[in-house]
Amino acid sequence: MWNERESPSRIEKRFEFEEYSKISKFMGKIEKLCKEKEIYPNISFGKNFVSLSIFLDSKEISIKEKEFSKDIDTFYLED
Repeated sequence: MWNERESPSRIEKRFEFEEYSKISKFMGKIEKLCKEKEIYPNISFGKNFVSLSIFLDSKEISIKEKEFSKDIDTFYLED
């Protein structure tokens, strides 16, 4: 589940991984999706996690942002 935050409006989620090699594959999929959807989240990662923050254009989550976050969830579940 993505967490909604205010000031500034955004949604965030942390994804946990058992192996660092899976992070690289996950990040590659996110990179392609960013280019396709023209959404560029803030990304941080470490040895076993990736955290994403998607800053919203308005206070409401748009359909484009909802689809983007669902696609990322799908990538995570594929591995």
